[in-house]
Amino acid sequence: MGDAGGVTTTVYTDGACIGNPGPGGWAWAVPDGPYASGAESQTTNQRMEVSAAFNALETLSGPVEIVSDSRYVVDCFNKRWYVNWVAKGWKNSQRQPVANQDLWKPMVEIFQRRGHELTFTWVKGHANDHWNDVVDRLATEAAAKQVGRRGDEPPTELGEADDPAGFTPTGAGSPATARAALKTAAPAPPDGAEASAGGAANRAKDPPGFRVVVLGHRPPELGGYGETLVASDVRRRLTEALTGLRALHPDLVVLTGLGLGTEQLGAEAATAAGVPYLAVLPFPDPDEKWPASSRAAYRDLLAGAADTKLVSPRKPDSRQAAGMALGKRDAWLLPRADVALVVWDGRDPGLRSAVRTLEGRIPDDVWILPPQP
Repeated sequence: MGDAGGVTTTVYTDGACIGNPGPGGWAWAVPDGPYASGAESQTTNQRMEVSAAFNALETLSGPVEIVSDSRYVVDCFNKRWYVNWVAKGWKNSQRQPVANQDLWKPMVEIFQRRGHELTFTWVKGHANDHWNDVVDRLATEAAAKQVGRRGDEPPTELGEADDPAGFTPTGAGSPATARAALKTAAPAPPDGAEASAGGAANRAKDPPGFRVVVLGHRPPELGGYGETLVASDVRRRLTEALTGLRALHPDLVVLTGLGLGTEQLGAEAATAAGVPYLAVLPFPDPDEKWPASSRAAYRDLLAGAADTKLVSPRKPDSRQAAGMALGKRDAWLLPRADVALVVWDGRDPGLRSAVRTLEGRIPDDVWILPPQP
């Protein structure tokens, strides 16, 4: 299928995932031409993005332009990531296996054969591009129904769009409230304000680099306090995710609040993956009432931070004020995420609110890691 001559076939591709990881779907469509979609029961959004482009290239012959809203797909070829992968035996800069190489290898082989007739173009997702919307709906439908379809003409019936703002309101507030929170950054502390521990000055409002926000459950949902099997597994999976992301983004930086549980595991995983982390504190000495062992671990992690951001220079005088300060910290953190790693069992309402807020801004880059009992 496709034009074997000199006319370029433009094809839009997209992937979707419910939960990331979770049930997924991929789709491609040629404007006013054929289309196809498919599904997998347990996968990730990035795997579905690659699968969509790969299936399109397998199906369409001759010159082809892949139009995708996935930087992961487009930059692999436009920025020639694949060259280093092949040269290093499909190992990344940390000498770890390249993620999703079972999909990348055959796709790179196609590119090496047909590179002179293949082009990749990025398009902003959810930005009123008709054909990007078509493949988005097809991929979302395939993920939800776990059934693909195909045809030689544009589909006449499409499922619901993967609307990043169309989530159901929760106790944390409506979609309008969530979007308003994204626009509200806590005021910067006065010039010269410093974190009380570590002595690092509060510097740039927007940290440089490709930013990963890590958040999730506290110790009760991680098997208890201290080192547990659940916490150890979460740390391992966070380390694997950060190692893979660092191969794609050498300027990777982790943003973490250093709270008990997932936030501290994120800092430990960043250290293991060789990634710098920024400690984003809601107020001075948030560990003041913790047990001595927890305070010691916190101080060690704070000392290891590449920098410290203090959202409010004043200590709260009540539990309510502390909660408000944590909300301001999250309002600073969430809008600055390029990718979010969320350790969540799918039930905690506070994390559900954060996930939905993140999905409203970076729908393709919210990775859910359920804690394994």
